[in-house]
Amino acid sequence: MQDELIIEAGRTEKHYWKDLWRYRELFYILSWRDIKVRYKQTVIGALWSIIRPLATMIIFTILFSKVAKMPAGLNAPYAIMVYAAMLPWTFFSSSLSEASNSLISNTNLISKVYFPRLIVPTASVITSFIDFLISFVLLFLLYAWYKFMPGWQIFLLPFFLLFAFIASIGAGLYITALNVKYRDFRYIVPFIVQFGLYVSPVGFNSNMVPEKWRLVFAINPMVGVIDGFRWCLLRGEQTLHWDTMAISLGVSLLLLFMGIRRFRRMEKSFADLI
Repeated sequence: MQDELIIEAGRTEKHYWKDLWRYRELFYILSWRDIKVRYKQTVIGALWSIIRPLATMIIFTILFSKVAKMPAGLNAPYAIMVYAAMLPWTFFSSSLSEASNSLISNTNLISKVYFPRLIVPTASVITSFIDFLISFVLLFLLYAWYKFMPGWQIFLLPFFLLFAFIASIGAGLYITALNVKYRDFRYIVPFIVQFGLYVSPVGFNSNMVPEKWRLVFAINPMVGVIDGFRWCLLRGEQTLHWDTMAISLGVSLLLLFMGIRRFRRMEKSFADLI
């Protein structure tokens, strides 16, 4: 029995979200390909996933703790406090950087084959998540080195990891769509990532932010993610401000909505623009 070819106006739009599930194996294929390409012809391979956040943690610990004498405000070691923030931040920044160039890097695939284009930047986020898991192993070595063990709060970490996924995919989709049309974003994204590192509570505790500025500070979606990670990984020593958390989560959900909307609106023109 031969398969029937059905040509129907608007069929692609009507079945778009079903097609995401039908092409689910493409998530795995693209993610695995990106992982192999990323560490191809490197001497230490996936260890770069550990070295990058580790090096940043050491620099931040020296600058903020030793040079600036900035108090941690927690009983946890300063290095673990910084690394607990570096984990979600590195995941977010890597997702943003990889997703923004994902469509342009797959020009031949985009211009010749039909599939929901949403898969491509999302696969880049999944690739960054693999790096996150590798980096997460080092955290337990830091626990052993400083003889500091997490509490029951660590079991709630998946919730804040989902929070990080929402922020990463939302921002990634929005910038990906813009980058296809305006190639200037290839130069803007590194600046955004670098600037975001210093306005996010990575090297310092968000409790140091004055009360009157805390709600404005929370507009940065990574504030809620980082505070949540620290709360989970530092035995609950990090204070969770629920109003701040609600604003950060709200901004993340808004980014996801705007990212999908912008991406879907421009998706039909991707093949022509690329």
